[in-house]
Amino acid sequence: MPKALAQFSITRTGEDFLITLEDEDGDTIEFTADADQLDEVVDSIEEQLEAADEALVDDEEDEDEEGAEEEE
Repeated sequence: MPKALAQFSITRTGEDFLITLEDEDGDTIEFTADADQLDEVVDSIEEQLEAADEALVDDEEDEDEEGAEEEE
């Protein structure tokens, strides 16, 4: 079962970055990534957030349409 993310940090270590993830139990895991990999992570997060926003807007539009039909 996945654990909840409690916090994370990204620090520069020379030419690379150290990504530290901490779960709700205080357990940590560390990854190193270069700038290109970090850019890919950022792009992926942005894509997921945009998709979630679009789904939320679609749901709100569906609710608005249902409310308008009920008023008629």
